[in-house]
Amino acid sequence: MPPVQDPTPVPPSGGLLLLTGASGYVGGRLLERMEQAGRRIRCMSRRPEQMAARTAPTTEVVAGDVQDPASLPAVLEGVDTAYYLIHSMGGGTDYREVDRAGAEAFGAAARAAGVRRIVYLGGLGEGDDLSSHLASRQEVGRILAESGVPTLELRSGIVIGSGSTSFEMIRALVDRLPVMICPRWVATRTQPIAIEDVLEYLLEAADVPLEGSRVVGIGGPDQVSYGDLMREYARQKGLRRAMIPVPVLTPHLSSLWLGLVTPVYARVGRALVEGLKNETVVRDDGAQELFRIQPRGVTEAIGRALVNEDHEFAATRWSDALSSGPRQRSFGGAAVGSRLVDSRIARVPLSPEQAFAPIQRIGGREGWYYGNLLWRLRGLLDLPFGGAGTRRGRRDPVHLLPGDTVDFWRVEAIEQNRLLRLSAEMSLPGRAWLQFEVEPSPGGSIIRQTAIFDPVGLLGRLYWYSIWPIHGFVFNGMIRGIARAAGDQRPE
Repeated sequence: MPPVQDPTPVPPSGGLLLLTGASGYVGGRLLERMEQAGRRIRCMSRRPEQMAARTAPTTEVVAGDVQDPASLPAVLEGVDTAYYLIHSMGGGTDYREVDRAGAEAFGAAARAAGVRRIVYLGGLGEGDDLSSHLASRQEVGRILAESGVPTLELRSGIVIGSGSTSFEMIRALVDRLPVMICPRWVATRTQPIAIEDVLEYLLEAADVPLEGSRVVGIGGPDQVSYGDLMREYARQKGLRRAMIPVPVLTPHLSSLWLGLVTPVYARVGRALVEGLKNETVVRDDGAQELFRIQPRGVTEAIGRALVNEDHEFAATRWSDALSSGPRQRSFGGAAVGSRLVDSRIARVPLSPEQAFAPIQRIGGREGWYYGNLLWRLRGLLDLPFGGAGTRRGRRDPVHLLPGDTVDFWRVEAIEQNRLLRLSAEMSLPGRAWLQFEVEPSPGGSIIRQTAIFDPVGLLGRLYWYSIWPIHGFVFNGMIRGIARAAGDQRPE
């Protein structure tokens, strides 16, 4: 085979990009990358008022729905490249017909509007025994290509990134099961790709040279099994896991099993598992011919997913995440991704400055506003395991800086009158943070106190749930104590 030649660089066209599916996992991240690249963007959404709040001022948001063909001409008017990132696998048993109708309507409207190119993200896999899920995704690509608009269909296997359904399934299995009974699909080969690399391929796809329609497989350099992915994730998380292969776990039984131990939605569980029987590896050279991207290997992709998750966590406003995310459980708090969260609020008729004052004095001689004896006992129990205990106190009784110690916590972030985040330095089967947020509200301020725990394995989860009753007692008292202390302040 002759050596692959580097493609001639193609400058961005500058044309208007239409992004569909921007509220999804890939689409939401692609929108951010497009905005960072300074591209002209129009987002189609069934709920434009909600999407507008998540976009840059330069991004146009319009109402549209592929299931409503009459809405599409206005959406596609003046569009150069249209990104089709719509898939309704979780929408019910008739999702294949829904996807077929949506693709047909979109393709016809794109051709009528004179769209230059459609970019579609499909799924790798081949053969006559494709799962219903993969067959549907590839059928959508064929329908778009047959519309008469040149279509570049990128096909990927498992996407490695925090929030990816397949990656979250693997993570949940490894985190929760010290011993895994593994069906045949665990040995299936796949060619994973990091979410960052998927986004780069999609971003460049608007401008690469293309004659007619084309299907291009994209993946990282490693072909591995799902078992290999589980073992690598366990290695990077410092977990030991036993994997016992069995030949009898059918897709139906596997989906029921996954529903018990992973966050995968029950209605997509079986469709997802059925797809895992198919090898998802790249069998063409199109990616090397068209793109300059050098995708990451599995080890780096998993490592970056974990690091990026920490960055996303650090930027999270838990007041927003919990109000729009999962509902609080009656026992154990809420699960947000891999983290377990216990959040409480207090409303005070005070300014944010007044409400934040007792928060920045927490720990040391001031104490923890409730259950100080229990806090000291927790510190004593920590000492035999090499922990810091409460003996370190704090550097200054009033002011805090990033990196300061507060008993057995350390200041990770502080924003005056708004945020204090402490990371635990006690011995724990996981990582823990205690975060305080203050925000203005009508008539005063809201104080939010949030305990976050990132458990390591089953032991970490058992620890969290075993101390949950104590958390309820101590943390309820703490936020009430902070609110009282804020109201009891006297001018100096």
